[in-house]
Amino acid sequence: RLLSALRRRCDVAGKLLSGPGLAAEGRVLRAVLYVYHSRLLRHRPYLALQQVEQCLKRLWKMNLVGCLETLVELIPKKNASKAHAKCLVPSQPMLETVALKVLGGCKLILRLLDCCCKAFLLSIKHLCSKEFILLNTVASGLLSRLWFVIQYRCVLQTLMSLYSALSTMLHLVSETQQTPYIKGFTFPSDIGDFLGVNVSSEAKKQKAKMLTTKKTTSWMKKFFPAMPEAVSKVGKKRKSETCTSAVKNHSILCPVDIGETVV
Repeated sequence: RLLSALRRRCDVAGKLLSGPGLAAEGRVLRAVLYVYHSRLLRHRPYLALQQVEQCLKRLWKMNLVGCLETLVELIPKKNASKAHAKCLVPSQPMLETVALKVLGGCKLILRLLDCCCKAFLLSIKHLCSKEFILLNTVASGLLSRLWFVIQYRCVLQTLMSLYSALSTMLHLVSETQQTPYIKGFTFPSDIGDFLGVNVSSEAKKQKAKMLTTKKTTSWMKKFFPAMPEAVSKVGKKRKSETCTSAVKNHSILCPVDIGETVV
């Protein structure tokens, strides 16, 4: 029963970490940093973005997904049918290695969330100061998506649940046969004490900071003021006429620009 639960939690954690969400946000973040590298070396939101990218890079270099896949391969797919039948289980060194990587991954994700929150607040602050509008707009959207991908897909909570299963299995295996591999480190029984924060309350605090930032959208009204009603009606009429003519004249080989100049 414990082996099947451990296999299931390893599968869930591996899918979350190797899913398209984190990978896509990481690629966009690297592209943004590459484009603005030569122009914003001393810009505070840019430096905060670099810290976020560093956390993501360390998370990938840990190869936590590969380690979980290796552990799943060592777990038998079917439990022994008889109560006293022998059953193959992962060794203590393997369980210790995976448990240590899960602890490190939880610390890194906690640090990643904190960096995302700080970088988001900096981007909004400089956005309201009318500095580097394009970069800070892209950065704020990217950081909020990355934060919500981790939080609302419960990546950190899944790893914490996985560690509790690993800790139970490690305790049983070490009782059966003592073969310690990692020395000089005591594995915590409660991962919450190891992380040093209450994950749910910390997430609520960060969310409150990000959602209640002072005048987060007032800059849009400053840069894009409301269009006069007469101009708005003329623009809508022109747009509808252009769209109609483009649809009727579908035999034109060259592409038709149906956009409107922003007044």
